Amino acid sequence: MVTFSDRVKGVVFGTAYGDAMGAVVEKMTYEQIKEKYGRVETTQTKWWKADWSESARLSRMRGMGIITDDTLMTLALMNVYCTENRHLDAYDIANEFVKEIAYRPRYIPEFGREALILDRLFYPEKHIFNRHVLANCEPREGGYGNMVNCGAAMYISPIGIINACNPRGAYDEAILFASGHQLSYGLEAAGVMACSVAKAFEPGVSVEQVIDTALHYAKDGTKRAIHDICDAAIMLKHNKEDRDEVVRKFHEVIGQYSPMGNDVNRGEHKLGIATNHYTPSRLFSIEELPLAMGFMMLHEGNLTEAVKDGVSSGRDTDSIGVMIGAILGAMHGVSAIPLDERIALENVSKQNIDQNCDRFIEVAEAIIIEDFNQSNARQQHILSTLGGGASA
Repeated sequence: MVTFSDRVKGVVFGTAYGDAMGAVVEKMTYEQIKEKYGRVETTQTKWWKADWSESARLSRMRGMGIITDDTLMTLALMNVYCTENRHLDAYDIANEFVKEIAYRPRYIPEFGREALILDRLFYPEKHIFNRHVLANCEPREGGYGNMVNCGAAMYISPIGIINACNPRGAYDEAILFASGHQLSYGLEAAGVMACSVAKAFEPGVSVEQVIDTALHYAKDGTKRAIHDICDAAIMLKHNKEDRDEVVRKFHEVIGQYSPMGNDVNRGEHKLGIATNHYTPSRLFSIEELPLAMGFMMLHEGNLTEAVKDGVSSGRDTDSIGVMIGAILGAMHGVSAIPLDERIALENVSKQNIDQNCDRFIEVAEAIIIEDFNQSNARQQHILSTLGGGASA
């Protein structure tokens, strides 16, 4: 039997595993990864920029089990729950979450030293600080004006844990919370990611049932992208060893919903040129979540195989790995992540993941039990009210 504790640790270690695997090859194309690595098989892989000068790699180091902001932000959100001991909304991203990322130093593995998470974040995640601290915006409007990306979806899995086996609750809470960070299909992806994690906590659930749940709650381009990618995965299952064909087909499908393709870098030469990249749209979707679900379907829920193929497919590889690892970690529990990889992640990234999980599990269990008791009390009140109305 997979316990609640096993599943929570599966989510968080799965996040770190996918993150560290994908960080090695982030922003490389599939063809570049294939030429240099074949396929990424372990977190103990050398980063493609490792031999660059310190300035060229922005004083960062990756590879060999080093996690990135995806995992750091996930742990930060867990800490917010441990402080507040309740469900969250956008006002909490404007308060306690900002404190976690912008005022509390911690060890940043890519820097090899203590720093603020904010120092490590990409601009769309720095937007949280700009909007809530500098602009003092209404918290629910925090996502306005941001670059639409996967930044909220990549760390939202703790909301799925807090709403374990309650996909609707997870979707609603993720939308409420992440509206302080993202908008449009970036916000939608956060809701769908959270509800998928919540569904994956159900004992005996299948990958197909998780994806059906994602499709039930997903809207607009996000819904269509997940549907089409997973349809392609079903057709490709018999030939999944042909990774060239899988990636070609997946990228062809996602190209209908995400216009950037391999054009993942912004440079001076692109200034002033009109583009739909990262702009709000009801027709678009982020790439990472549909691709993650495609690889989950392709490999029928096998976490390690799905992560390996997912991070080896190119582009935003760490976030693809994170989403696969979190959802399938919830489904299978922590034992789905190889023990040697978990040990390496703890030793290299120094995040005390196991200890952080133990603390978070206590809080999550208390919130879930309180929800259950309140639901039972509400049902009794409803039954009492209906009974009274009938007798009157």
